[in-house]
Amino acid sequence: MDYYVKNNDVIVNEKDFDLDETLDCGQAFRWKKTESDYKCTYTGKFLNSQLKISQAENGDFIFHDVSEKEFLDKWFNYFDFGTDYSELKKIFSEDETLSKACEYAKGIRLLRQDSWECLVSFIISQNNNIPRIKGIIERLCEHYGNIFPTAEMLSEESPESLAYLRSGFRARYICDASQKVSKKETDLIKISSMPLEQARAELKKIIGVGDKVAECVLLYGMHRTEAFPVDVWIKRVLAEYYPNGLPKFIKENAGIAQQYLFHYMRTKN
Repeated sequence: MDYYVKNNDVIVNEKDFDLDETLDCGQAFRWKKTESDYKCTYTGKFLNSQLKISQAENGDFIFHDVSEKEFLDKWFNYFDFGTDYSELKKIFSEDETLSKACEYAKGIRLLRQDSWECLVSFIISQNNNIPRIKGIIERLCEHYGNIFPTAEMLSEESPESLAYLRSGFRARYICDASQKVSKKETDLIKISSMPLEQARAELKKIIGVGDKVAECVLLYGMHRTEAFPVDVWIKRVLAEYYPNGLPKFIKENAGIAQQYLFHYMRTKN
């Protein structure tokens, strides 16, 4: 990855990156595609810092109105620019199906999200579609002055007081997660460095957090790349292409491989 500063923008050149494939693939829910003169432009937030980012036709990425310091301190890590995705795809491509998936969606990157926001987001995601998930999260942030509320803030809520979210049964789960995290009964920092099975078990102590949500939080919110969320699309991938299990050589980065497989299976036709 190379970058340079031009006026008030940071210009990034990274061939293993695509905004549509990364920001609209269901791993994060606070990004919106907006009209622009570029190939595409998105606005969104991470840790309540807003970003407008565009992808130019020549492959450059424009981080609008971002200082070099902010880019290096926050967005470099968020977009996982420190990971060599070319090398990962080279390794994955030893497998025929993964080779096709990597070629199909070359620009997917794993976003390094905040673990608390990720936990709430994937609790909301259960039995839900992406537009509805985004709508619920948007209403939540608007209610708190356009910031994502902390666990301490949300711990004062009840399922009844969260009725404005229109999140249904998920409101009770949000409340339980908020109370456990705010009291440190669920310590997200400690969980992030636990052995994977122990980390899963700790997350699943929260009401409503099952296997899939736990894996998503580990992968997207804690960058545990060995975590492997399984939904209906990945079940199809496993049944059709890997009835005997995934190749062992992808184990430590199975979650990143899952991103390519998920997108491939969901959109290839």
